[in-house]
Amino acid sequence: MNTSLQTQQLNPPLFGQSPPPPRRFNGITNHSFYLPMRDGVRLAVDLYLPKDLPAGEKLPALLVQSRYWRNLDLNPPFRWVMSADDLNRKTAAFKPFFAERGYALVYVDVRGTGASFGAWPYPWHPDAVQDGYDLVDWIISQPWSNGRVGAFGVSYLGMTAEFLCSVGHPAVRAIIPQFNQPDPYTDIAMPGGVFNARFIQDWGRFSLELDHNRIPRELGWMGQVIVRGVKPVDEDRDRQLLRQALQVHTGNTGVYQTAFTMEYRDLVHPAIQASIDDMGIARCLEQVEHSGAAIFGWGSWMDAGTANAALRRFATLKNAQRVVIGAWEHGGQCNASPYLPSSRPVSPSLPAQWAEMILFYDAYLQNGDASARDEPVVHYYTLGKEVWQRSAAWPPAGVHKQSWFLAEGGRLLPEQPADLTGQDVYAVDFQATTGDRNRWWELSGALHQTVEYHDREAAAQHLLVYYTPPLERDLEIAGSVVISVYLSCSEPDAALFAYLEDVDPSGRVVYLTEGQLRLVHRRLSANDGPYLCDGPYHSFRLEDSQPMPPGETEYVSFSLLPISAWISCGHRLRLGFAGHDQGTFLRYPAEGTPVLAFKRGQEYPSHIQLPVLGG
Repeated sequence: MNTSLQTQQLNPPLFGQSPPPPRRFNGITNHSFYLPMRDGVRLAVDLYLPKDLPAGEKLPALLVQSRYWRNLDLNPPFRWVMSADDLNRKTAAFKPFFAERGYALVYVDVRGTGASFGAWPYPWHPDAVQDGYDLVDWIISQPWSNGRVGAFGVSYLGMTAEFLCSVGHPAVRAIIPQFNQPDPYTDIAMPGGVFNARFIQDWGRFSLELDHNRIPRELGWMGQVIVRGVKPVDEDRDRQLLRQALQVHTGNTGVYQTAFTMEYRDLVHPAIQASIDDMGIARCLEQVEHSGAAIFGWGSWMDAGTANAALRRFATLKNAQRVVIGAWEHGGQCNASPYLPSSRPVSPSLPAQWAEMILFYDAYLQNGDASARDEPVVHYYTLGKEVWQRSAAWPPAGVHKQSWFLAEGGRLLPEQPADLTGQDVYAVDFQATTGDRNRWWELSGALHQTVEYHDREAAAQHLLVYYTPPLERDLEIAGSVVISVYLSCSEPDAALFAYLEDVDPSGRVVYLTEGQLRLVHRRLSANDGPYLCDGPYHSFRLEDSQPMPPGETEYVSFSLLPISAWISCGHRLRLGFAGHDQGTFLRYPAEGTPVLAFKRGQEYPSHIQLPVLGG
């Protein structure tokens, strides 16, 4: 058997072949300043270097471009007895971890945010992206620079890291985008064309609070008491420059009001003269690939569409790539496996995650041999079995499709039913919900809260559900489940949600994954998308939209978000359908109650396809 292709269990906490290098320095220094860009706009920069760096010592740099304040200013008397990093020592410890091992860290407030000057018309505006080139130019001109630059970051910051590959600077050699959304439409704002109203509203408010130098409520009462706002640069002792910068920020775009009207990915909003497509990496995929930068993508099976994003990038780009998909919240700080208590320590630990990052950076940014890291690898966590595995491809070698058919009596059967035709009617229950701490709540990382799905057994009263018989052998799912159903709708528009869950012999139901599709987007696109796609492709463009003809049967097919899960012998799978997720997504339609009729039988073989590993 080819061991480079077979999956194999790993031993946490490290995925690497060797431990991280020991500390070379003791302590770090930090100073901040304004750096002018090509058009004169000044960005606020914090530079962290190893303490007592010898003259002539050359270091690689790691660039972090943040939309969430590069550093905090504390109120007296707290500023006299502590630093901003003391507020969260758990995560702030990565600064000395990297700097003491021979890296410079360059933290920047992106244009139009924090203490930086300029405007912020919309996320990842081309002007802000191009700032990356100027920042790298400055970095490699410094006496401590070895001429090689990497980037990393979580979420928005991960997007700035990925966009850095598109600016064409040869010094950019390796990036680590973590839990980010390269396709903002499907990955977070409009998954399946369904508006993620709760997150976009809360994130938009959170961002505007920061832009006005106010403390968002998510930071809690301690944040309100301790934190004054974004930290001015060192030279701005009277805060005059900060006040000038903040005055410009008052004109920043309100995200919720803008995104609410952008229901198609190519719809240009007149206020910003851009579409959601203009905010995504797809606009410059060719440049990212041409950069040749190595990419180490991180995501989670339980975090919005971040696992799908990392695996989609892995399948599409020819860059040297590694991928890690865990069972975490948005940021990798907390365990989010639905099979384990939420209090279970995260695996691997944060220091072990940083160690894996530094092994990757050492290969490409220090003087090491990068060839050991060029082989494509996906490290992935299997829910239910609670082990780490690895594969050279995704889906892993040996995966095959297994069909299960909708049948009478709420059954899901491995053979096509003998009935010629039948149907199950479902009036959309707008009380259906996955709760307030589901995968789409991406502020969970900022709040140090994990993803939790409570009492999914009781959720069945709001869903249309189908159950498999008890499994006769263990089942390992690795990939994207595909839903293919024939249905009619009483309304021209509605949303369809599908949930795959594991039911143990006691009746406990464990959420595994989900997918959703706004039915006006059901048409399968004849054109290939910018990424290689594991399943049906929907363009979500205006030209491909089509109202449902009320009462007529239509074919609807879409993928659930990818998953790796182990379903034990004797368990059953549950497939649940809904038309809404209260508290998270926008309601479709705004008024009325759609009635969905799911057709089944020989004439309409509605079914799901499971990507199954092994026999």
